[in-house]
Amino acid sequence: MTGNILVIGGAHMDRRGRIGGATAMGASNPGRWIEEPGGGGLNAARNLSRLGYSVRLIAPRGGDSAGEQIADAARNAGIDDCPIVFLDRATPSYTAILESGGNLIVALADMDLYHVFTPRRLRARSLRSSLDIARLVLCDANLPEETLTALAEEAALRHLPISAIAISPAKVVRLRPSLRHLDCLFMNTAEAQALTGERPVHPEGWPALLRRTGLMAGVVTSGGGTVVAFDQASVATLSPPRLEPVVDVTGAGDAFAAGFIASRLDSANLGEALRHGAAVAALTLLSPHATAEILSRDLLKLNLALVPDAKILS
Repeated sequence: MTGNILVIGGAHMDRRGRIGGATAMGASNPGRWIEEPGGGGLNAARNLSRLGYSVRLIAPRGGDSAGEQIADAARNAGIDDCPIVFLDRATPSYTAILESGGNLIVALADMDLYHVFTPRRLRARSLRSSLDIARLVLCDANLPEETLTALAEEAALRHLPISAIAISPAKVVRLRPSLRHLDCLFMNTAEAQALTGERPVHPEGWPALLRRTGLMAGVVTSGGGTVVAFDQASVATLSPPRLEPVVDVTGAGDAFAAGFIASRLDSANLGEALRHGAAVAALTLLSPHATAEILSRDLLKLNLALVPDAKILS
């Protein structure tokens, strides 16, 4: 596969507790615990690498055992891992509690280390060399606003496509100064509403609201509901396949972004890119991990048969 993808963003430890039965708030619940490397940047990078792309990952982490686990996960997925290591700091972590159906109840993000990734880090020779060979940049909103802004402006100066993953309603607002430079922003309905301040009556209304913010292309997912994508020329919607049972929702949005980006790099139209994103996300939803370890281009082709055609609205 030709082309290099540079991913700059979150790579941290994901800890997920899944309740075994009906959720009893304010009480002890039986369940099970999973801990594994994750984060928007790392998850997307692993998916893209498994789809055959050459991927370089740049992410801050601590000089601890968690950082070593993340390095192992990146290496095992075939990623060129180029971390920024802070030996005296702890690697960030994300701790979530899920109900028995896999949906999120509450989460705690211990991610202060990402704030140390300031715009000054972008001036490092190694990072600029990575930008020199990149075909596309993918970042996520775990990084500070000023760093995201500087990265988007640098990509614009280089005429280098840059996409972003919203991560959460609280973090997506960090991308506001960068929206006009983004080639695509991947978000769910809550994250889109955090940008626009309102929610349309129908999913088809998202493009108009988001274009008012300066964003010219994006994808809005809504769990198992209609997905809408838009660029400067068109709008497309897709009803993703119904999945039973959903094993874990963690990483599904990152997987969608990876499938969509891979398809666009292969010159697919907006509708086909939606189908590819939905297919990779479906494989992740059926996996107990934040990425589907069995993902490959051949498996993606088989899974596409389960995904309906997208509707092109304009």
